[in-house]
Amino acid sequence: MKATILGILGAALLVGTSAAQEKRAPLDTEGLPAYLRDRGQGTSLSQFASYVQKRELIIYPFYEYYHDSDYEYSPNELGQALDQDFRGSYKANEVLLFLAYGVTERLAIELEAAYIDAELEKSNEDPTSLPAKISESGVGDVEGQIRYRWALETPSRPEIFSYFETVGPTQDEGSLIGTTDWEFKLGFGVMRGYSWGTVTGRGAVEYDLAEDAGALGELAVEYVRRLSAKWRVYGGFEGTQDEVSVITEAQWHFVPRGCLKMNSGFGLTSKATDWAPEVGVMLSL
Repeated sequence: MKATILGILGAALLVGTSAAQEKRAPLDTEGLPAYLRDRGQGTSLSQFASYVQKRELIIYPFYEYYHDSDYEYSPNELGQALDQDFRGSYKANEVLLFLAYGVTERLAIELEAAYIDAELEKSNEDPTSLPAKISESGVGDVEGQIRYRWALETPSRPEIFSYFETVGPTQDEGSLIGTTDWEFKLGFGVMRGYSWGTVTGRGAVEYDLAEDAGALGELAVEYVRRLSAKWRVYGGFEGTQDEVSVITEAQWHFVPRGCLKMNSGFGLTSKATDWAPEVGVMLSL
């Protein structure tokens, strides 16, 4: 696992370093209106503080770690009969590949796939025949998004955008990893640039085919600030009513078309993952 992660990130670093140095850097916003200084002209992506322009391809291999000491699970979701919530200890290593393409100035598409190695230590209060420790590895979530900008930002009006996400089934029912049935999400957002940074608010509704039920999805408030031609920072609150996290990220644009992204999520509520750091190299072609 570690060798795979280092190999992917190392290859991405070499490709990014050899990218065309004379192309305009994503953080070079000279000549643009002040409200675009933090993000440029691109369509916002599901990756934090990331944007894609028309006919631009984004390639982002990255690694994420999860640690949750009070992970909520129900034995019936893992092949047992008991439908009751317990709290166990969960850890996972995940390698992901994210792709995005700017179809037009307003329309972008995304694809993301993951390979995950996860481990769950069940609760001492769990009376079922589940092993004390469950370990699984394999294909994780595979998802795609369509993102559209309904209104571009102007001096007097914020940007308005929406996104539609589909997550496909990758594992059988009772698995600790992946998705067992189709999931759908429809979201809307508003983004506005100010002299002190760019603020985004967004929310979504979700539908899970396995449960045949819809629900209010994640809500988020996000802040982005370009510090220089090489550095950009991000901070945000994201989650549902009982699963909220704060996320911080620093981006180092070490070459015009290569960016090192380093972020970490910290759970603010008991059902949120305690700690989820992420690192990867985002390339623009």
